[in-house]
Amino acid sequence: MFSIGDFARLGLVSVRMLRHYDAIGLLRPAHVDPVTGYRSYQAGQLARLNRVVALKDLGFTLDQVSAILDDKVSAEELHGMVRLRRAQLEARINADLTRLRGVEARLRTIEREGVMGTDEVIVKRVAPVRVAQLSARAASYDTEDIGPVIQPLYRQICERLEAARVPMQGPGIAYYLPEDDGTVLVHATFPVNLDIGDGKAHDFDVVDLPPIEAAATIIHRGPMESVGPTFQTLAHWIEENGYQALGLAREVSLHCPPDLDEWVHELQIEIAKP
Repeated sequence: MFSIGDFARLGLVSVRMLRHYDAIGLLRPAHVDPVTGYRSYQAGQLARLNRVVALKDLGFTLDQVSAILDDKVSAEELHGMVRLRRAQLEARINADLTRLRGVEARLRTIEREGVMGTDEVIVKRVAPVRVAQLSARAASYDTEDIGPVIQPLYRQICERLEAARVPMQGPGIAYYLPEDDGTVLVHATFPVNLDIGDGKAHDFDVVDLPPIEAAATIIHRGPMESVGPTFQTLAHWIEENGYQALGLAREVSLHCPPDLDEWVHELQIEIAKP
């Protein structure tokens, strides 16, 4: 038998926490001295303590922990819960990091208000191109919603083109179509030399992107999470020069090494005089 202090040290918890677990019936001492009230524990109770702490750290309330332990959760089941919780935490961390990058980009946009140069905007004709594409829906055009959709699409289209032994004939092109319900249809594409319909056997579509007779274009350098200031520079140029934008931009991936800070994209927005 171990005193409450020794048991706390062995279990890497506080004495106060053990007293609380006793009070709510989550982990009773093996023995309580009827005279002194001293609590004593057995080594075998460390197994329950380990489960209590693990489940609590996974985010379960103590009431939920008690219910789970009453169902005699096995070590294997606990490992499954840990893996699930880890995936949830990683997803939350990634979402928070994406949100933070978005906030930083928005602050940079605010800092550049009134000093954004538009001399880097070029108007040109964009030729038609045949592409292999995969598509999926994003909740909105917000970077937080687009990123988790477009990135897997690009990985998948690359894998399928490689499996089909179809060479890419140019850089990747992303384009977006707004839907009536506020969602956005996201397309990840690569130029290819194929006939329409040839992609069906390899689980991708082959389509023709139409020409853009007049596109306002600008180069964005760095991760796409920070694209806001570049888009707003383009917007200022379009307005100042008496044009109107027709639809959402195409994004041409000119250079995408592992270091996101070295990414280079060309943004293309179709324009016309009102």
